[in-house]
Amino acid sequence: MIEEAFEAIGYRFKDDQVLGEAMTHASSAGHRLESNERLEFLGDAILGYVVSEYLFEAFPDWLEGDLTKIKSAVVSRRACAAVTKKLGLINLLSLGKGMSNRPSVPASVQAAVLESVIAAIYLDGGMRPAKRFILKHMKPLIEVAAASSHQENFKSVLQQFAQRNLPCNPSYILLDEKGPDHSKAFEVCVEIDGRRFSSAWANSKKEAEQNAALIALQELEVASQDEDGHVTLADELNGKTAKPRKKKKKAKKKSASKAKSKSKGA
Repeated sequence: MIEEAFEAIGYRFKDDQVLGEAMTHASSAGHRLESNERLEFLGDAILGYVVSEYLFEAFPDWLEGDLTKIKSAVVSRRACAAVTKKLGLINLLSLGKGMSNRPSVPASVQAAVLESVIAAIYLDGGMRPAKRFILKHMKPLIEVAAASSHQENFKSVLQQFAQRNLPCNPSYILLDEKGPDHSKAFEVCVEIDGRRFSSAWANSKKEAEQNAALIALQELEVASQDEDGHVTLADELNGKTAKPRKKKKKAKKKSASKAKSKSKGA
């Protein structure tokens, strides 16, 4: 079992005892202190810290609410259980008769195994190997969660882009509303630094603002949408800047012609 666990985890323990404890469920332990419950407690904290630190550094322009949303998805019971299943760790877990006779192991038990292994790696080798293990298996989940997050909150994406590249933050203008009170439709557009983008209609102001934000992102050439409605962000907002407005180019030509006329007069 020890060799199989080493291979599945990708880390060779110096102390086999801590690994054995991580792979022991309370149902098969002589005492609960000999099970993985305490390791689960520690591993949960380490997992949360490593994921939070990674999100903080990887998404410097994301708001706290967006980071929390991604973290919650990544460190959830379902996500941890999925990683445990993928690594095959549940097959190495020591279970009592009551648990081993069940048709499937509960997700909470599977998630606890991953957290216990994280704590075991930390206690055996320190934070560096624990962090390496966590990010190896959690970064793909973070990428998926981040991608789905921007699909749901285009206002946040536009806010981040504006803060980095534009003179001021976007504002949302209600242009029109139609229909009875119980079934109204709202038309909203985005305005940034005096520039109004194409408007969007929806059955709620919130939805209309999200749709208007997406339109603004498309017109700024920061986002594109395919036929299936999937939205892709250009370079995921990394270093992309908005194209200058035509109005500014005209102003430059006008000032150049003035300078030319002045030189003729001289």
